[in-house]
Amino acid sequence: MRWETGFAFALIFAGAVPATAQEGAPKTLAQLAPEIDALFAKFQADQHVPGLVYGVVKDGKLAYVKGVGVQNIDDRRPVTPDSLFRIASMTKAFTALSILKLRDDGKLRLDDLAEDYIPEMKGWTYPTTDSPRIRIRDLLQHVGGFVTDDPWGDRQQVLPQDEFTKMIAAGVPFSRAPQSQHEYSNFGYALLGRIVSKASGMAYTDYVRQTILTPLGMTSSGYDAPQAPKARYALGYRWENERWTAEPEMADGAFNAMGGLQVSARDYAKWVAFLLSAWPARDDPDAGPVKRSTVREIAQGLNFVAVTNRIGSTGAAACKQAAAYGMGWRVAQDCDLGLTLAHGGGYPGYGSHVMLMPDHGVGVFALSNRTYAGPSAPAWDTAVAMHKAGLLEVRAVAVSPAVADLYALSKAAYAAGNLGPLRGRLAMNFLMDRSAENWTAEFARLKAEVGECLADEPLAPTGAMSTAFRLKCTKGKLDGQLLLAPTRPATARALRFRVVRDAP
Repeated sequence: MRWETGFAFALIFAGAVPATAQEGAPKTLAQLAPEIDALFAKFQADQHVPGLVYGVVKDGKLAYVKGVGVQNIDDRRPVTPDSLFRIASMTKAFTALSILKLRDDGKLRLDDLAEDYIPEMKGWTYPTTDSPRIRIRDLLQHVGGFVTDDPWGDRQQVLPQDEFTKMIAAGVPFSRAPQSQHEYSNFGYALLGRIVSKASGMAYTDYVRQTILTPLGMTSSGYDAPQAPKARYALGYRWENERWTAEPEMADGAFNAMGGLQVSARDYAKWVAFLLSAWPARDDPDAGPVKRSTVREIAQGLNFVAVTNRIGSTGAAACKQAAAYGMGWRVAQDCDLGLTLAHGGGYPGYGSHVMLMPDHGVGVFALSNRTYAGPSAPAWDTAVAMHKAGLLEVRAVAVSPAVADLYALSKAAYAAGNLGPLRGRLAMNFLMDRSAENWTAEFARLKAEVGECLADEPLAPTGAMSTAFRLKCTKGKLDGQLLLAPTRPATARALRFRVVRDAP
């Protein structure tokens, strides 16, 4: 997206002034809790969910969590933040980060062919003679050419490793040539689990436990769900013929990398907090267990962007999202929430959803024990409710010395009514785009409308080379945008002003 477009210009001004809570809206998460509870209560009733737990992570902490309903309809044991739920496809994020960690450690490259780690793939017949062979990167982003395989893939959880090897060796039918289109594949992530094992020299589950779960203190989490403590185990159910029926408990197997992880809300909040801590980029020491820059890499949705509606009750009225699949995450830009990373989980007996808002350091997640009852709508509606309540603060970007310097000179130019204060600090394109004489005329026009600008609001930088700003003038307000050129010393490549209409 180019800065120079009118759309981008409008966006940067929209973000220049911090959003405030609507009049009468809750100001704290505790005050908002009844509204959040109502969203999930409606979901539970509408979807016939026996038990549910949901949480909000904010500023590195589990700021709100609540369990409702029961773990087991026979003994009526209530759901708590320590109840254990299968998270289904939300497991894929752990698999993707494991692959990236192995890349960091020099154990593999994302552009390596998958068959280099899974030799049984070498005999495959591809759909066309010009089909590229599948890379690890293609599996991460679901562009391996495999058919979307829900719910078949979910039932493969228990497949023994030797049977999986036979399946791979026999070859699979392709839906399309690899790298030609996104198509979600549980089978592809099962292959990634096999690659993790081969590259690390240990079982996939052991690698995830040693590399991610244990360092994060997720001591209750694991892959062999039937072996979990029964007092905390949320048994999975399907709703059929107007009653609940227990789903078979599925042991750990070859498809664990696509959906086998079991967690508690307290454990999962640690994972969410860790991921969010990767933003923003900064100079602080890396605390691990995976580098911050590597975690941020999961948000790179590099393939086949789609325009979609936001999930939840506000979806139809909100502006469209541009969404793509990153690495174990659906990545989208939302006009209210900013950058979002989300993923659902559907599984026999379970449904789950998580969404992260890295710009705000906030995550929302929910886990349920009914087949494919993913609580995506109440999770996103919770995020929107927090936004409306003013509880999503944008993490401030530091004002760089170069931006501060050129901003001061830009204000001085406005006060002088000409570009004199900026002499020697203009990029070579600046006066080619508008002459000095026309800048003098523009300053005069603006002053006639809003007057002299004697004060300003704090800068709203969008990076070390750009900022939005607001000037308070005698007869109104001006919004502005300052963009620097990639030169040393720093020079101004663009300066724009816009009169604020009907400013409060």
